Amino acid sequence: MIPEHLKPFFWDVNAETFDPEAYPAYTIGRILEFGNEEAVRWLKATFGEDQIKEVIRTDQRLSPRSASFWALVYHIPPQDIAALK
Repeated sequence: MIPEHLKPFFWDVNAETFDPEAYPAYTIGRILEFGNEEAVRWLKATFGEDQIKEVIRTDQRLSPRSASFWALVYHIPPQDIAALK
């Protein structure tokens, strides 16, 4: 189940039955794209840094703006980001 404060970011799933840890790439990508500070804190507490970096590198659904921001935050070269290719 998604915590109450994250439900606005998951408008397209049943928040009562969705298990974020069963779909880590989707969950991480959604928070990276739409989340606020509280959501990002939850993300970092729930998923490992390696998982988050992998999504930043591979998720083509991230907007160029979000992908660029997270690449800077996690020190990932832009050429390694799928959403920027």
